[in-house]
Amino acid sequence: MNNKKTFFLNGHKFLFIKNITLNQIIEYFDYQNAIFIVEYNDLICKQNKWKKIKISMDDRIEVISIVGGG
Repeated sequence: MNNKKTFFLNGHKFLFIKNITLNQIIEYFDYQNAIFIVEYNDLICKQNKWKKIKISMDDRIEVISIVGGG
């Protein structure tokens, strides 16, 4: 049985086997020290929901970093 699933992060395709949460993806890709917004399947997702959201097949995640400038 093939348990491989895919999700997309910032347009890049990733494979995963075990159940993962949105929060685990943010931690794995080391975004926690930046200021950013997360869009999950075309909707802005509040941080207090990240641990509850389990990634499903072909979910689309966009991490939008906020950068200051002058």
